[in-house]
Amino acid sequence: MTLLHLAIIAPFLMAILVPFLYKAFRSIHTGWFVLPLPIVLFIYFLQYLPLTREHNTVTKTMEWIPSLGMNFTAHVDGLGLLFALLITGIGSLVVLYSVYYLSKKKEQLHNFYVYLLLFMGAMLGVVLSDNLIVLYMFWEFTSFSSFLLIGYWYHRERSRYGAEKSMLITVFGGLSMLGGFLLLSLMGNTFSIRELISQAGDLTAHPLFIPAMLLVLLGAFTKSAQFPFHIWLPDAMEAPTPVSAYLHSATMVKAGIYLVARLSPVFAISGVWLWLVGGIGILTLFWASFNAVKQTDLKGILAYSTVSQLGLIMSLLGVGAAALHFEGMDENIYTVATLAAVFHLINHATFKGSLFMVVGIVDHETGTRDIRRLGGLMSFMPITFTIAIIGSLSMAGLPPFNGFLSKEMFFTAMVHVLELDFFSLETWGFLFPVLAWVGSIFTFLYSVMLVSKTFTGKYQPEKLEKKPHEAPFGMLISPIVLASLVIIFGFFPNILSETIIAPAVGVILASLLHAGEEFHVHISHWHGFTIEVRMTLGVILVGLGLYKLLPKWMKVYNLQPEKLTFNYLYDRGLELMDQTSYKFTRSYMTGFIRSYLVYIFIFFISILSITLVVRNGFVLDTSNVAPVGTYEIVLAIVMVAGTITTLLAKSRLTAIIALGSVGYSVSLFFVLFRAPDLALTQLVIETVSVALFLLCFYHLPKLSRHETRMSFKLGNAVISLGVGAIVTLIALSAHSQKLFDSIAQYYVENTYNEAGGKNMVNVILVDFRGFDTMFEICVLGIAALGIFSMIKLRLTRRKEG
Repeated sequence: MTLLHLAIIAPFLMAILVPFLYKAFRSIHTGWFVLPLPIVLFIYFLQYLPLTREHNTVTKTMEWIPSLGMNFTAHVDGLGLLFALLITGIGSLVVLYSVYYLSKKKEQLHNFYVYLLLFMGAMLGVVLSDNLIVLYMFWEFTSFSSFLLIGYWYHRERSRYGAEKSMLITVFGGLSMLGGFLLLSLMGNTFSIRELISQAGDLTAHPLFIPAMLLVLLGAFTKSAQFPFHIWLPDAMEAPTPVSAYLHSATMVKAGIYLVARLSPVFAISGVWLWLVGGIGILTLFWASFNAVKQTDLKGILAYSTVSQLGLIMSLLGVGAAALHFEGMDENIYTVATLAAVFHLINHATFKGSLFMVVGIVDHETGTRDIRRLGGLMSFMPITFTIAIIGSLSMAGLPPFNGFLSKEMFFTAMVHVLELDFFSLETWGFLFPVLAWVGSIFTFLYSVMLVSKTFTGKYQPEKLEKKPHEAPFGMLISPIVLASLVIIFGFFPNILSETIIAPAVGVILASLLHAGEEFHVHISHWHGFTIEVRMTLGVILVGLGLYKLLPKWMKVYNLQPEKLTFNYLYDRGLELMDQTSYKFTRSYMTGFIRSYLVYIFIFFISILSITLVVRNGFVLDTSNVAPVGTYEIVLAIVMVAGTITTLLAKSRLTAIIALGSVGYSVSLFFVLFRAPDLALTQLVIETVSVALFLLCFYHLPKLSRHETRMSFKLGNAVISLGVGAIVTLIALSAHSQKLFDSIAQYYVENTYNEAGGKNMVNVILVDFRGFDTMFEICVLGIAALGIFSMIKLRLTRRKEG
C-alpha cells in the first residue's frame, strides 16, 4: 500500500479507534483526538501543489480485482487535489468548530466523529479514484455516512425524515450513475477514467453515449441537489451545524460538481451535455434563490442559497462546454466559464462555510434560528456580526470580496452565450444571462436578509430562549479563518491562479491543450465599466428596492398551491408507493405455504421452459447412456410405489415405513453404481431418520379424516407434472450436451497428489470442498443448538408450572 492510498483510508482507520478513545478519555473532548488527522492530511496534500502546478500527475495502483479490471488506482491531478484540499482543509476547521459546538456531556461524540471520519474518507476516495467502480463504491459510502450524520439527532422526527430523504434521492441517483458507468465501460472496454478520456473522440459516436451521459448526470444532479432533486438538501439541515458546514458547503454537495467536471472531457462535446448541465444549473440557481427569500429559518436560507450556488457552478460547467468547439485555449473567451466555476467552487466553500458556522453560533447562543424572533444582535455579538457581513457580501457578489470576482466571471460567461450560434443557443441562449441576472438579484436579497434580520433591527429578548452573548473564542476561530480567506482571496486572487485554479481548469478542458501547452490564469479586479459591472449595479439597485418593498410582494409565494410543490409530490409519492406495495404484498402473502409453493413452482416452470424453447436448449443424446438393467427398473418401481404409499397412507406408521423404503432403495442404487461410501452414508442416515420419525410420531394422535382424505386438485396435478417434466428435460439436456469436460478427471488426477488421500469422496468433502462441508456442519450445529434450547425451554416451563 502506498502513502497516497494510506492517506485515503486513514480516516476509516481513525474511525475504528474513535470509540476506544472516547471510552478511555471521557474527560477530554473526542474531537481533540480527531483534529490532527485532517490537519496532517491537508499538509500531506499540499506537497502535491508544485507538481500539479506544472500540470503533472501522480498515479498509484493497488490491485483489487485485476481480472475484472477493477483496481484501486489513486490519481492526483489539479482537479482531484483541489477537492482533496477542500475536504481536508475545511474538515480541519469543522472538527475544531465542533469541539466547542458539541457538548461532551450531552452528545454521543464517538458516533459523531466516527460518521464524520467515514464521510471524510469516502469523499477523498471519490475525488482521488481513477477507477469508476471504486469511485462508485466511495460515492455510495458518502450517501451512507451522510445519512448517519444528518440523522445524528435520531430522537428528532425531522432529523430522521431528512436523513431518509437524502438517502433515498442520492442513492437513486447513485444507482443510475452506476448504470452509466457500466455503459461507459462497455463503450471503452475499461473502468479507468483516464483511458476513457483518451478515447473521448471515439466514444461520442457510440449509440450508448447519450444513455450513459443521462445516467451519469442523474447521479451528479441528485448529489449536488439540482432541480428538481434539490428538495433533500433543506431537510438535511436538521443535522448539527458542523455537519451542515462540512457536507453542504464544501464536500458532499460538491461531489456532483466534481463528477461533472471530471467527465466533461468525455461528454462535453455534445450539445445535450451543454443544455442539460447548463440549463438545469441556471434553472436551479433561479428557483432556489427565489425560494430562499421566503425562508424564516437561518439554516433554511443557507440551504436554498447552497442549492442556488451549486446551480451557478453547474451552469458554468455546462456553458464551459462551448469552449470545446473553438481552437486555442488562452485566447478562448469561453474558457472563462470553466475558470469561474473552479474559482467560485473555492469561494463558495469559504464564505458558505463561515456563514453556516455563524448561524450555528447564533443558534447556540440564542436558542433559535427563526429570523422572526431574532434581531438587534449586532451589539451583543460584534465578532459574529463582522464575520456574517463578510460572508454575506461575498455571497451577494459585492466587492472587494472573492465572491465578487467569480460572480463577475459568471456574468461574463453568461453574456457570451448570446454570441454562440450552435445547439439552438442563438434561439434560446438569451435565457442564460436573463436567469443569471434575476437569480443574482434574489441572491443579493437573501444575503441582505440574512444579516439585517439577525443582527440589525429591534432586539426581542422575550422571544429568545437564552440571553445572547458573543461565542467562546474557540468557536470563532474556524469562521474567522474562513472569513479571512474570503478577504485574502478577494484582494489577492492570483495566489490561487497558478497554484490551484489553472491546474484544475486544465484538467477539465484537457482536450483544448496541445502537447506541452499549459493553461495560465490571471484574475483582475477591474476591466472597465463593462456590461458585467452594469449588471452588478442593477442587481444592487433592484435588490435594495425589493428588500424595501418586501412585505408588499411576499404574497407572491402564496400563489403556488401546496399540492404543486416538489416536497408534497415527494411525500405523496412515498405514501402511494407504501400503500400500493402494502396492498400488492397482502394480495400474495396469504400466510399459506401452499400458496407460496405455487408461486415458486409456476415461476420455476415458466422461466425454465421458456429458456429451453428460446435458447433451443433441449437435446437428447443416448449414445453415451449405459443400458438400464432389471435391478434398476425394480428399484425405480419400488421408489415410485413407496412415494405414492407415503402420500396415500392412512396410518403414520405405514407412511414412515414407505418413506424409509424410498431411502433404502436409493442406497441400493448407490451399491449398483459402485459407490459404497455413499450407500453406507445413506443407510445410516435413513436408519436414524426412520427411528427418529417413529419415536416422534409415536406420541402424535392418529390421523384425522381430514388428513387421510386426499381430494384430487387439477391445479396441483398440473404444477406437479410440470415441475417433474421440466426437471427431467433439464437433466436429459445437461447430460446430452456438455460444453466442457467433466471435473471428475481433475479429481482423479489430483486427489492423491494434491490432497494425499486415496478415498476420492472423502478428499473432495474435506479438502476440495472443505469450506462447503464446514458450513454445512455449522448449519447442523446451529440447528442442534436451537432444538436443544427449545427442549430446555419447554422443560423449564413445565417445572415452573
